[in-house]
Amino acid sequence: MENRNKKIAAAALFIFAGGVVGAGIALLFAPQTGSKTRRDLLRYAKKARSHADQAADEFVSNVHGMVDAIGEKTEELLDTSKGVAGRSRKDLLRLIEEGAAKLERFKAILAKL
Repeated sequence: MENRNKKIAAAALFIFAGGVVGAGIALLFAPQTGSKTRRDLLRYAKKARSHADQAADEFVSNVHGMVDAIGEKTEELLDTSKGVAGRSRKDLLRLIEEGAAKLERFKAILAKL
């Protein structure tokens, strides 16, 4: 799913970049004065920069969201792991104590023989 979203974003970026380049080329070949063409190019460049800034801000926001989500999941996993480790430790200590008690009983039986 994430890979698909990346492909869609890349395709949208290429389409947008192609539109900007195409508009620039069309302006260069349009029958108007050079000063008007330069003014139009400057205006389109400012719009393109504004769109690029918005896209970059959105991308950064998405990355921050993903990092936050990963951090939350990591904390959940750590909490779960701590709980499992604590229970496992208690179980292991209980088994060691039971084993030690059985060894003492076996030792007592052997001492009687």
